[in-house]
Amino acid sequence: MALSLSTAVLLGIIVLVLVKGGYVRVGPALACTLFGFTLATTGLAPAINSGLASFAGFISSL
Repeated sequence: MALSLSTAVLLGIIVLVLVKGGYVRVGPALACTLFGFTLATTGLAPAINSGLASFAGFISSL
């Protein structure tokens, strides 16, 4: 059975685990989240999405 998760959900879970584990405090996690939203509105967003799609394709081919 294949399980499909969106990248946003997966990264959200990773951030939550890091905050709960004490590796990252809430302030820096919030700053990184806001930076991600800001970055998504720039012209660099298509290149980032393309890179993530390529990486996901590489992982799925393993």
